[in-house]
Amino acid sequence: MSGQNPADSAAGDHNPWIIAMVVALATFMEVLDTTIANVALRYIAGGLAVGPDEAAWVVTSYLVANAIVLTASSFLAKRYGRKAFFLAAIALFTVSSILCGFAWSLESLLFFRILQGLGGGGMAPLAQSILADSFPPEKRGQAFALYGVAIVVAPVVGPTLGGWLSDQYSWHWCFLINAPVGVVALFLIWWLVQDPKSAVEERKRLRREGVRFDVVGFILVATFLGSLEVVLDEGQRKDWFGSTLIVVFACLTVVSFVAMIPWELKHKNPVVDLRLLGRRQFGSCFLVMLATGAILIATTQFLPQLLQDYFGYTATWAGLALSPGGLVTCVMMFVIGRVSGYVQPKYLIATGATIIAFAMYELTNLYGDLNFGFFVWSRVYIGLGLPMIFLSITAASYEGISKDQTDQASALINVARNVGGSMGVSLAQNILAYRQQFHTSRLVEHVVPSEPAYQETLRAATQFFSTRGASTVDAQNQAIAWIGRQVQTQSAFLAYIDVFWALAIVSACAVPLAMILKNVKRGGDAPVGGH
Repeated sequence: MSGQNPADSAAGDHNPWIIAMVVALATFMEVLDTTIANVALRYIAGGLAVGPDEAAWVVTSYLVANAIVLTASSFLAKRYGRKAFFLAAIALFTVSSILCGFAWSLESLLFFRILQGLGGGGMAPLAQSILADSFPPEKRGQAFALYGVAIVVAPVVGPTLGGWLSDQYSWHWCFLINAPVGVVALFLIWWLVQDPKSAVEERKRLRREGVRFDVVGFILVATFLGSLEVVLDEGQRKDWFGSTLIVVFACLTVVSFVAMIPWELKHKNPVVDLRLLGRRQFGSCFLVMLATGAILIATTQFLPQLLQDYFGYTATWAGLALSPGGLVTCVMMFVIGRVSGYVQPKYLIATGATIIAFAMYELTNLYGDLNFGFFVWSRVYIGLGLPMIFLSITAASYEGISKDQTDQASALINVARNVGGSMGVSLAQNILAYRQQFHTSRLVEHVVPSEPAYQETLRAATQFFSTRGASTVDAQNQAIAWIGRQVQTQSAFLAYIDVFWALAIVSACAVPLAMILKNVKRGGDAPVGGH
């Protein structure tokens, strides 16, 4: 058992490890949906008779809604009860997932995806708070390890599961698969979880004092995060500031951000406590989580894309290349959960960031004859490093945080993960697009008839196609087309190398940030998590 007074624990009289598994299950389901639809977009576009750019809003709408509701989750959980709000979030997520599976048009799918994002956004921060209140400080590291498996492994499983379901059945099952999991999670949370005595007293105080929801602050924060998500997710597809849509949302982002800061700092009960970000400890954790989210989501999206587009892998095999890394992550979560009781978080974060930077550096050794094992090992290295960062950030971010700020801290850390993921994908997309153009233009300079190397390659390729039965003219045309494809492939490889270099730098920047963190007090000195 937890060793806590049952009245002060979210687990009550129940075994807290059962609570941890149920909470991790619900979180896994929610995080899975951030990536499961990515590989199904072409199926969705075909099934609903829309273009790829229109189908991409299926991902963007979910992320925008998810980011918006994260900011309101803290107040709503305090005002209406953490358990009640968590149940409402799971119910909305489950019902909207079913509706997404039966969507009859793009408009209906986007509407249901927004509802799904609103439900999912409330689940992740509350899951962390429930875990923090269910376990004593000395066991929270192991509890967060189980939760961390859901957060880190779900984005890896998403593309594989989404590709397999779309290939074998239909894209509808990418959403319908949530129904049975959601129903089970809903029942178990209702049965097992309770609001701690302190949370009940806090709720009564808010009602007694008539504390109102910070509507203006919520609108400003929601506008900022929602507009930022649209700019990051759609910028590359819409040609950035060449698009009126991106210009409008960029202006909304700036205006709402500028207005949000003074309002939230002066408001008595702000929807987002920006003062937390001003603290050295929490602010550093926030920035490291931004970097972690960027690397986790960017690599999860771009490695399968690379394998499918240039190495001929199916969606299933591309996912399998990531799977060993996911297994390593699962094991390492529990190892680090144990080790975290003896090693300060800042050292684990710095070590993990260094390992991931090395993994990104390894991926810069990219060429066309790489085998399956190379990509498996690159993901294994990432799987070794991520748990060191994720678990340590979770523990370090709660250091010095009071009980009434736990939900705020959880929400902000999850905002960092979501926004960081969008930033990472946006960064990778832009580097890939612009550097591929750059490398193509440089390579084409050497693909001219006056170049001896080009002449020799054209002669050898023409001879190859001639031996396959083509006429002299057809063989030469096929040879020219083949050279063109090689130029495109090589420029793509060089662009991906640039992407991995950028992610290596992002990871390396987390090392000095980690080293400025304070040591986390343990045991009887002070609880890890502010409780």
